[in-house]
Amino acid sequence: MCGIAGIYSENVIDVGGVLTRMLESLQHRGLDSAGIAVYGGINTKKDEHYLLVEAQNDTIGKVESIVGQSLSIKYMESSSNPIYSGKIKSSFEELKKKINEINKLPKTNVISVGSLYIIKDTGSVRKLKKTIKGHNTEGTHGIGHVRFSTESVVDRYHAHPFQSHIKQDISVVHNGQITNYENIKTTLENKGHEFKTDNDTECIVHYISDKLNIGYSLDEALEMSINDMDGPFSYIISTKNELGIAKDPLGLRPGVIGEKNGLTAFASEETAIHQALGDAEIEYLKPGEHRAIGSE
Repeated sequence: MCGIAGIYSENVIDVGGVLTRMLESLQHRGLDSAGIAVYGGINTKKDEHYLLVEAQNDTIGKVESIVGQSLSIKYMESSSNPIYSGKIKSSFEELKKKINEINKLPKTNVISVGSLYIIKDTGSVRKLKKTIKGHNTEGTHGIGHVRFSTESVVDRYHAHPFQSHIKQDISVVHNGQITNYENIKTTLENKGHEFKTDNDTECIVHYISDKLNIGYSLDEALEMSINDMDGPFSYIISTKNELGIAKDPLGLRPGVIGEKNGLTAFASEETAIHQALGDAEIEYLKPGEHRAIGSE
């Protein structure tokens, strides 16, 4: 059992503040890790990407050599693996090569890169709030997650939100299991996708990225995922300008929606919607239903 949350606004709001309130109300759904992805709060120029990477004292120099510039500590300075940040000028294709080089270094991982940023770690939402305290978490939309691990390791890298670098600026949070994960993974690998973990959540973000790269809309990709993926699941996925939610055909994992005053919220439980929107009316997603808001 995990908890998922998403918020979309027509205006700039404190996305991090809203998401952490929503996640606190979902804390009972998982204590292994917590994280948020914030969109619309970073100003990047053409071919400029905001990088967050966890590294150690003996690897940060190699990271800086790969990206060709110095980075500064942004989060968790006292951690054995602090998170460094910087804006990287590069084409997306060149950037993907650099990400692969960085992730091959010991105990070093790219946490997020693009026009979004992801803050996540093991432990509770309270710990996450301490990490982002004092930082500007304003933006237009974002997603969040509390995790109860049923597979793969528990560490910062495997915490959600999960980003794929197949397509720019796409991330996902997931509750449940994709039982035909291996079949979908093999199909995507045959098309050139490279998987970095054994986490079935990675399968979702690769699947949706593949459909978007072909030319399908997010709404169409969500519908196809429901038809192609087996198992109990609900997930929220974000792109640079859109937010979507999908629920398995049997309705085995929860998904609710609320809208009020130009804000739309997605979550596992209505208590999280009320934390974001107050007394907004709650809509329960039906089995096999999905929703997408925003536009590319």
